[in-house]
Amino acid sequence: MNNTEAYYKKMTETPVSRLIIRLGIPTTVSMLVTSIYNMADTYFVGTLGESPQAATGILFTLQAIIQAVAFMLGQGSGTLVSKALADKNTDEASQYVSTAFFTGAAAGTALTVFGLIFLDPMLYLLGSTETILPFARDYGMWVLLACPFMVCSFVLNNNLRYEGRAVFAMIGLVTGGILNIFGDWLLIDIFHMGVYGAGLSTAISQLISFIMLLFAHAKTAQGKIRPRYISRKCAIYTTIMKIGFPALIRQGLSSISNGLLNNLTKPFGDAAIAAMSVVSRYSMLVMCVGLGVGQGFQPVASFNYQAKKYLRVKKGLLFTMGTGFVLVLIMTLPALLFPEFIVSLFQKSPEVQRIGAFALRCASIAALFLPLSIPVNMLYQSIRKAGISSVLSMMRSGLMLIPALLITTHFLGLTGIQISQPIADVATGLISLPFILHFLFKTPSIDAN
Repeated sequence: MNNTEAYYKKMTETPVSRLIIRLGIPTTVSMLVTSIYNMADTYFVGTLGESPQAATGILFTLQAIIQAVAFMLGQGSGTLVSKALADKNTDEASQYVSTAFFTGAAAGTALTVFGLIFLDPMLYLLGSTETILPFARDYGMWVLLACPFMVCSFVLNNNLRYEGRAVFAMIGLVTGGILNIFGDWLLIDIFHMGVYGAGLSTAISQLISFIMLLFAHAKTAQGKIRPRYISRKCAIYTTIMKIGFPALIRQGLSSISNGLLNNLTKPFGDAAIAAMSVVSRYSMLVMCVGLGVGQGFQPVASFNYQAKKYLRVKKGLLFTMGTGFVLVLIMTLPALLFPEFIVSLFQKSPEVQRIGAFALRCASIAALFLPLSIPVNMLYQSIRKAGISSVLSMMRSGLMLIPALLITTHFLGLTGIQISQPIADVATGLISLPFILHFLFKTPSIDAN
């Protein structure tokens, strides 16, 4: 039995729950470590004061923009690679991953050049104030220099996942994350390089992650990255971007809404921006659990739907939602019970703690609705229903959050800022229910072969 046939057997015959766990645990660990090293930036920079910590919140938005491009190419190509492997066509898989990888390198380089030329205006647009700008500039320069490696890393990571090589994807990201935490401590606490050191640490960790992921992909993946596989057909690029478009929307709207949140928070001072930065980082930590399990489900859904194993896809959706709910509940309990303590770990300012504690408790309650919205969004993307997936992607960070921010802030001031994301999370979860039921009841329950 060759590698292609063995992989087909594994993806279509391994019990769904075991397969999702096997693929989801490495992905969840990867995302948790990535989130933890983002929180490490928040923690170490927080020791420097409110304005430096607020700068990490501004740059979090920039990183989300970079990830939006990366996830579009990575998840778009990964879905198509999974489809090609289900059809036992490794040359086609190589074409998709090579095209996405080299397109990502070009896009990342363009973002670096554009961002460095217009660095200050861009940081103001993302919500920086005069007092935050010097720190945001120091951090942002390194984030932009690392941009090409960051984009290519996410392309590699997603394609490894869709090939069922999630453990190798995990090793690359986790190693970079651990090195970034160590780098923050070394450059900020020992060498006293401040926010500049935090940015430098992030750039170095991204470069190392990229090298390890590239090596892992070259050694283990069936789809090969070679210049000769780069497509010259516009249809290939269009298909990758069409399927990956929901990920672009999801991350892109998150960037827009984060920038809007930062700008609406400006009148309430750097303490408010710093507090919401802490809440955003912790919320992302919780969300990583739902995303990690959902991303373990994605290759299972994509492969089995293409192989017409519809019942396995349904079982996988229900398992992912149930497991995600339990894990998110466990993750949110500390924030529900001790929000003041959690915020105090990152910032000693009483004002930051006061603002952050209420926002964190609200965010934790609403996070319980994420296991409804995240898996079904990833399902429709993985089975190439780009239209439905795009609509679902626009909900949480766009159609729900942006109006919630504008309306609640107008009437409730700072309280509106604190409750806007929770409102969006609850609404998105409820809106996702009909799409879940539609798939469960309208998709055939008997496998086609």
